[in-house]
Amino acid sequence: MPIRITGMNSGLDTESIITALTQTKQTRLDNAKGDQKKLTWKQDKWKELNKKVVSFYNGALSNMRFSTAYTKKTTTASDSNAVSVITGETAMDASQTLDITRLAKSAYLTGKQVKIGDEKAKKSNTMSELGLESGGTLEFTIGGNSSDKISVDVSATDTIDDVLSKLKSAKSSISNTSLNFNYDENNGRFYVSSKEAGAASSFDIGTSDAMTKLGFAKNTDGSNYVAGSSAAITLNGVEYESDSNTFEINGLTITANKVQSGITLTTKQDTSGIYDNIKNMIKEYNSLMKEFATLYNADKATKYKMLTDDEKDAMSDSEVEDWENKIKDGLLSGDETISTLRNSLKTVMGQSFEVTLKDGTTKSLSLASFGITTGSYFSTEENERDVLHIDGDEDDTTSSGNTDLLRAAISSDPQMVQNFFTELSKNLYSKLSDLMKGTEYSSSFTIYEDKLMASQYSAYNTKISDAQSALEAAQDKLYKKFSKMETALSKVNNTSGTLSNYFGGGSN
Repeated sequence: MPIRITGMNSGLDTESIITALTQTKQTRLDNAKGDQKKLTWKQDKWKELNKKVVSFYNGALSNMRFSTAYTKKTTTASDSNAVSVITGETAMDASQTLDITRLAKSAYLTGKQVKIGDEKAKKSNTMSELGLESGGTLEFTIGGNSSDKISVDVSATDTIDDVLSKLKSAKSSISNTSLNFNYDENNGRFYVSSKEAGAASSFDIGTSDAMTKLGFAKNTDGSNYVAGSSAAITLNGVEYESDSNTFEINGLTITANKVQSGITLTTKQDTSGIYDNIKNMIKEYNSLMKEFATLYNADKATKYKMLTDDEKDAMSDSEVEDWENKIKDGLLSGDETISTLRNSLKTVMGQSFEVTLKDGTTKSLSLASFGITTGSYFSTEENERDVLHIDGDEDDTTSSGNTDLLRAAISSDPQMVQNFFTELSKNLYSKLSDLMKGTEYSSSFTIYEDKLMASQYSAYNTKISDAQSALEAAQDKLYKKFSKMETALSKVNNTSGTLSNYFGGGSN
């Protein structure tokens, strides 16, 4: 560390002098730090943009390459209260007749009252108090299988609460099924239910002294038992059963809500779904193109230099933030990579493709054939000139009043629309794949040279370290020189003082 000199002998502000003499080296250090910080901001900008491009690539664009994005179907029911339907890809366009004849039920038992004398038994009462001095075994048969049982042994000292805990944790011997159990002290009854609806999850009640004492009995002495049952429907004259109220039949997932006859199910192509998927892809494409343009056309902000720590100290936090934001906004201005991305994607979106029409003929079509075009160059804001508008799109004020050619095409020839947009999406996907290929300077699925920028960041570390060392060395050298000067001046002052004292003493 340099020796700090106050200039007591020379009267000089040596600190300021040394700072001024080493300003060039300080500037070199500040510039290296600033350039590295600016590189960090640039990396952040690219990472954010890359994330959006990859999201579009893996999401909407990728989906539109496959027929599943276009084979959207919907099913309506004449009685939507009685049934709900989810339409799968393989569902057939058809009108079908449905009768719901039975809903699935869970098995349920309301046990008869458990009493000790005239009083309803409490959870704290023991089996012995209920007359089971030797304990016993409780059994419930699952799904009509006599070998699949929930079996619980109880002892004379077990309380009703102990028995309840044993029943809740017990599972059947084969299917590993458990049941819901509860004991209500206010009513003095056990309650039992299946955890799932249907005959397979139903239970039957065993017969033993322990079962009787605890009120597990079928429809006797105030108990009530309802067996679990499967749901049943008749679709186009054919009966189907399910342990739940849901049926999966030929691409339709049918959920029965109530018993009802004469329901009509109508399945057809959902043209709005196809339109929405195309619109969504165009929307995401537009978002990317607008961002590309905004970044590319931004002001370079060349008059805004990176601030040093001293310059920041002289400004307010908001002033520093505004200043730095000006620099950040212009980091990708005129960037060649962005220009390549923009032009490549525009080229693909402007292509024409040969597609087969429903009459068997072929025709060359482009996005313009479906009323999808950019706005007028001179009347469109600079950063939105690459944005595509869909004629008739009610959400687009630019083109909402135009004839809706896309919907008309989907309605008249959905297969043709699928063929065109599948081909377009494949080409755009392929182009982006090429632009995001890994290279010596970039990683896979990356639109910018992330490896090169990481290397540049490391190089700045070395540059900053060298500049810091050079500054400190120059400061040390100057401090030593000034230290020698101050020492010499001190000696001169001491000698002068001695002579003065000598001559002064001789006059006395």
